Amino acid sequence: MSAAGLVGVALLGGVVGFVVPPLARRFTTPARLRRGAWLSPPVAAVVFVGLAVARGDDPALPVLLAVAAVGLVLAVVDLACLRLPDPLVAVAGTVALGGLTGAALLAGTPGRLLGALGGAAVAGASHVLLALLPRSRLGFGDVKLAAVLGLPLGWLGRDAVLAGLLLPHLLHGVLVLALLAARKIHRETLLPLGPALLTGTWLAVLIG
Repeated sequence: MSAAGLVGVALLGGVVGFVVPPLARRFTTPARLRRGAWLSPPVAAVVFVGLAVARGDDPALPVLLAVAAVGLVLAVVDLACLRLPDPLVAVAGTVALGGLTGAALLAGTPGRLLGALGGAAVAGASHVLLALLPRSRLGFGDVKLAAVLGLPLGWLGRDAVLAGLLLPHLLHGVLVLALLAARKIHRETLLPLGPALLTGTWLAVLIG
């Protein structure tokens, strides 16, 4: 992608960064939303530019950007109130499935759509099993989000799916250990997994 194109994507990300907090307020209270105050236009811009640099020649780039935009709202809400609202997850899933279907048809690569559906199935089934383990703290909101994120990962291929399955839990585990060591939390403290799922998926898309 050209430098001008990257600037345009960065500006688009910045606009998304401004819009995310008002959208997130629809699903939580303003007081709780302060916990998600880390989100800013520069963060959204970095997310968008990373996708553009890594996948600028992929016909599904607009879909990846749209899913990332919804994902930013989900991350803020989950940080604020430990919840991944079904309407937001459904929007992300609809955008991903509809967008990837269109991209596959326009590019004449229906096989990639089958890969996307396979990625969703693998990610969803894997997280169902994790949620059913004894003492698991994985919620079914996390399971549904993982299945949705499996769509773009499956579009990119097996390596992206594997990275997308491993990286979120690695990131979450490191964060938990760091917070425990700093005595910021205790063993029974509940932490949101949604941001880790989204960040891990973003990284998997960059390297997949």
